[in-house]
Amino acid sequence: MTKYIQIGDLQVAAQLADFLNTELLPKIDLEQRRFWSGFELLISEFTPRNRKLLSIRDEMQAKIDAWHSQHGSTPHDLQAYEQFLRDIGYLVETGADFEIGTKNVDAEIALMAGPQLVVPVNNARFALNATNARWGSLYDALYGTDAIPEEGGAERSGGYNPVRGDRVIAYARGFLDQACPLRHGSHADANSYAIIDGQLKIQTGEAVTTLADQSQLRGFTGIAAQPTSVLLQNNDLHIEIQIDAHTAIGQTDKAGIKDIILEAAITTIQDCEDSVAAVDAGDKVAVYRNWLGLISGDLSETFIKDGNPLTRILNTDREFETPSGDKLRLPGCSLLLVRNVGHLIRNNAILDSEGEEIYEGIMDAVITSAVGRIDVNNVNRTGNSRTGSIYIVKPKMHGPDEVRFTCDLFAGVEALLGLDTNTIKVGIMDEERRTTINLKECIRVARDRVVFINTGFLDRTGDEIHTSMRAGAMIPKTEMKDSCWIKAYEDNNVDVGLACGMQGKAQIGKGMWAMPDLMARMLEEKIGHPQAGANTAWVPSPMAAVLHAMHYHQVNVWDRQEAIRSRTPARLDDILTLPILADPSTLAPEKIQQELDNSAQGILGYVVRWIDQGVGCSKVPDIHNIGLMEDRATLRISSQHIANWLLHGVCTRDQVMETMQRMAGIVDRQNADDPLYQPMLADLDNSIAFEAACDLVFDGTAQPNGYTEPGLHARRIERKLASS
Repeated sequence: MTKYIQIGDLQVAAQLADFLNTELLPKIDLEQRRFWSGFELLISEFTPRNRKLLSIRDEMQAKIDAWHSQHGSTPHDLQAYEQFLRDIGYLVETGADFEIGTKNVDAEIALMAGPQLVVPVNNARFALNATNARWGSLYDALYGTDAIPEEGGAERSGGYNPVRGDRVIAYARGFLDQACPLRHGSHADANSYAIIDGQLKIQTGEAVTTLADQSQLRGFTGIAAQPTSVLLQNNDLHIEIQIDAHTAIGQTDKAGIKDIILEAAITTIQDCEDSVAAVDAGDKVAVYRNWLGLISGDLSETFIKDGNPLTRILNTDREFETPSGDKLRLPGCSLLLVRNVGHLIRNNAILDSEGEEIYEGIMDAVITSAVGRIDVNNVNRTGNSRTGSIYIVKPKMHGPDEVRFTCDLFAGVEALLGLDTNTIKVGIMDEERRTTINLKECIRVARDRVVFINTGFLDRTGDEIHTSMRAGAMIPKTEMKDSCWIKAYEDNNVDVGLACGMQGKAQIGKGMWAMPDLMARMLEEKIGHPQAGANTAWVPSPMAAVLHAMHYHQVNVWDRQEAIRSRTPARLDDILTLPILADPSTLAPEKIQQELDNSAQGILGYVVRWIDQGVGCSKVPDIHNIGLMEDRATLRISSQHIANWLLHGVCTRDQVMETMQRMAGIVDRQNADDPLYQPMLADLDNSIAFEAACDLVFDGTAQPNGYTEPGLHARRIERKLASS
């Protein structure tokens, strides 16, 4: 039972009030009375607006459902459908051209292209690892993943394998030749590196060569003639060649190179949303405390590894000497953004004047921004943002009116915290269809705050299914990524972003690589994101960030963006082409069952950890035991897809229930080695996790916008109460 204290007309959970009053407010020198009275005013002002926006979503969805109920059996008339969407206000008129005017944006967002990590901020170890992933070992990333094949004696198992090590070194040298080529020869032939007369000299056998482009040399450490590291730069990203012939790796290398370090995750989103399971005051305090520790610079985490305690802290900046003798200081950590929750969810951490749970997005905006004020107040600009900005990624907004609400809320928070106008920047997740088709107008509303648009294709697919739920049976999930609408959606995001002047001012991002164990495949496929004109894309781990960083050396994103400007923009008709089956009867029974098995197993594998252990995002083995990153977005797709097939008779309720029960047994076996795991199959009737998963499927058509959060939150609270 939550204990509340009265503050004004608010009831605030005691642990949240204590955290804010004793840990946060003293650090930003904000008087308690002023903070709480201002917070209460914001709640009273924005709660009715929030509620109204959600009711508009429901009203529009009801009209769309009615349209499809009337027209779903006839060939889809795109012209009539588009006019209908305009008539109900779902699709708004597009205004005149403009360019964003966002100021004080850090270089990592505006001027650099590179990987972006998304990490649950409530897990201190993960949060620190991701923040420190600004720099990462290419040797480790290659050696420790399937990026290097294990054939021919190059296995990863056991101790150090010199065969694999040699292949890693050869691969890394090939990367250096590509990113920073020599005037003559190859880095593979290098016997030594030295800085002589301000230039990098490389001894290769009897010859001495230099970089083909000497401007790529940025600095070094140690003695110029015998440096301990050499810093190079390509496409605005740094590469550090570390040299030490006395190390285990360095002594086997004729140039004494012990490692090659890449600048990798230049930005990281610390996530309060899809990757966390935060359902009450205690959970939210854990989220906010870690965010405070990151921005204050004092977050640490001690854990046991190989039987020994290790303490992780934030990396310090990296220092080098330039060829001209000056000092060069580079950030040791990612630039941090924080993702707040969307407009839908309420939280019992604070009750308003009517005793209702407040909208969690309002609470997130106030508290994460208050933490960010620490950074803004740092006059030396040595913290997170060197331009004095606070970066908030806002998910699951539906159209321009919801973006306007967010901007107005941020303005109110700025007034409360005494921040200059537009200090709080916004990242717009383009992951709901009403935002996609109105993206230009969404950006226009936030033109002086926006620093980020991103195609969150997973949630976007979930919304596509739910919005068109009654139009017909959806194509199989496995075919969805090849459908017409999704390519147009991805292209449209870049087209509109460039047309709105985001180049050099903001990030145009692409979504997650959800298969963290398949790095060789990622290296083959994810180069498509910078080639598509995106100056950032999401990766699931620090090692993945290092590997994906190589793509930004291979592709000059700014050149690609210039080339893309001249193409024909993505067509609205293509975006609105529904991914429905022309004839569901053509699906073979075994194909239907295969699809159900895959979806049900993924749903259960994710939900059981969410409900029973409070794990918001994790690597969940799929039905083939391949680890996939699962969060509420992937859950949304799978649950909505089954709900759609149930609605249109592609499968039966009995068939789905049999599948869910059978997959529960598979998930139980996959988690048999987890001491915290509670098997579902042993008592299905009393398994809260199993019930939660079934609710998402069988009541999927009734879930608001197809979101999984309401059901998950309620069941997680139920589970916590049952365990207390």
